[in-house]
Amino acid sequence: MKTLIILAHPYLNASRVNQKLANAAAEIDNIEIRDLYKLYPDFRINVAAEQAALKKADRIVFQFPIYWYSSPALLKQWEDAVLTHGWAHGRTGNQLQNKEFLLSVSVGGDQGHYTRVGLHGYRLAELLRPFQSMAGMVGMKYSRPFITFGARTITDDALQDQASHYVRLLKKATPLPKFGLLETESDS
Repeated sequence: MKTLIILAHPYLNASRVNQKLANAAAEIDNIEIRDLYKLYPDFRINVAAEQAALKKADRIVFQFPIYWYSSPALLKQWEDAVLTHGWAHGRTGNQLQNKEFLLSVSVGGDQGHYTRVGLHGYRLAELLRPFQSMAGMVGMKYSRPFITFGARTITDDALQDQASHYVRLLKKATPLPKFGLLETESDS
């Protein structure tokens, strides 16, 4: 199975979590990592190159830190430029049909912050709905997100465990667990 990781972190060199996860993933066969901020520091996206990379992949992963309840700006611009009508969606837009889609996100806060009664007032699954909707619009199979909580405070051992779990997940040749529209985290 060919996996494409769309990595979007504007300060990857300063990121313990995303750098560790990306480095671990880079060691796996059949994985291509496209570091958007390295490829496009001027925000001028090569749409043809990105679409070609997507077409070759069986599994597509968006890896990024959550910034103000969303993705870094370049990933949003990438979505707008690359996932075009007639190519990714619409009557003739079927290039991503039946590909697996996985989010690998990190957040600074603890898991308890992402509950209805927590600091943010929403479950993380709710904040990720736009990505789930995008996957559905282009015909991809949305998998259960891979989440790293506590990015600011995670211990080295816990981060190593998380990287190992990420590698095991990415090595799976079978379909990843799906995350249906009605399936959510607990309401706590």
